[in-house]
Amino acid sequence: MSRESALLSSEPITVSIRREVDIARIAEATAWVQTGVNLASKYPGFLGSGWVRAGEHSQIWHMLYRFAGVETLEAWERSPEREWWLSMGEGFVRSERSKRRSGIEGWFDEPATGSITVVDAATGATEVAPAPPRWKQAVTIWLGFFPVNLAFTYLMSPIPVWGDALPIWLRVLITTLVLTPIMTYWVLPQVTRMLRGWLAR
Repeated sequence: MSRESALLSSEPITVSIRREVDIARIAEATAWVQTGVNLASKYPGFLGSGWVRAGEHSQIWHMLYRFAGVETLEAWERSPEREWWLSMGEGFVRSERSKRRSGIEGWFDEPATGSITVVDAATGATEVAPAPPRWKQAVTIWLGFFPVNLAFTYLMSPIPVWGDALPIWLRVLITTLVLTPIMTYWVLPQVTRMLRGWLAR
């Protein structure tokens, strides 16, 4: 696995789920959801979860849960405990829609929850807003990457061995190894924070 792939796979990953539940079986559904949370919490990498109903008489449920990385999330999702738990909900869960937030899209999430929650003022319903359009993500990444890459190039150019002495593949390898963590943990969070209003527009 490359260093960049390792960084992405080690990033926390959030799953948001929207379920429609039989309104006549709310008590049963409540116990079922809490059982799922209890089972997931016993798995390595579990970082927390939460669930709410859209309203007192609503049949729409929203749930978020978070794992430390793709590997730990998939260990839970492939587990026999989860398979058993899902089978117990087949009688009253009418529909389900889920979404993962990780990798590049994860840079555009609110830091506190890993997702952006939108509340419909008319109905009170909540849902996870989609990530910004791909072109806005690309512009944001470029705005961070260009000055960092330019500064790094200027810093390295006076070093004699950095020029023709090193093959281009080795220079690119060193550049990406140095700049990937800088972009991931410092530059992109700063840039997305400054551009959040534009990204969410």
